[in-house]
Amino acid sequence: MISTRGRYAIRVMIDLAENDRGQYIPLKDIAARQGISKKYLEIIMREMVAGGLVTGSSGKGGGYRLCRKPEEYTLDEILELMEGTLSPVACLAEERNSCPRQAACQTLPLWTEYNQLVHDFFHSRKLSDLLPE
Repeated sequence: MISTRGRYAIRVMIDLAENDRGQYIPLKDIAARQGISKKYLEIIMREMVAGGLVTGSSGKGGGYRLCRKPEEYTLDEILELMEGTLSPVACLAEERNSCPRQAACQTLPLWTEYNQLVHDFFHSRKLSDLLPE
C-alpha cells in the first residue's frame, strides 16, 4: 500500500511542475493548494531535498522547485524515495532478507512477477504524464 507520504510527494511534484515560473514556490502556497498540512509537508520536502528530487531555498523568495524537467522524473523514483522498497515480499526487497525456503518456495515466481509488474508500471510513468496537456 502506498502511504500518504508517497501520494503527497507525487501531488507536490505535480504542483511544483504546474506552478513553475522559474522561481521558488513557497511551501505555504503548495500546502494551501493541495490541502495538506504545512507541518507534514515540511517533513516530506526535507526528504525530497535530501533525495535530490527538489531544491529548496530559505528566506525571502524561498521555497521549492524541481531539479529537473517533469519528463525526467519517473514515478518509481519518487515513490521509492518516500516509501522505500515497493517489493511485495521481503526476499525481493533491495536489501534482501535471506529466507531458508527461497530455493524451494513455490510462491516466489508469483511474487517475482508481481514485483516486476509494479516496477515496470511506475518506472514507465513520468511526472509529466500526470500534468494536464
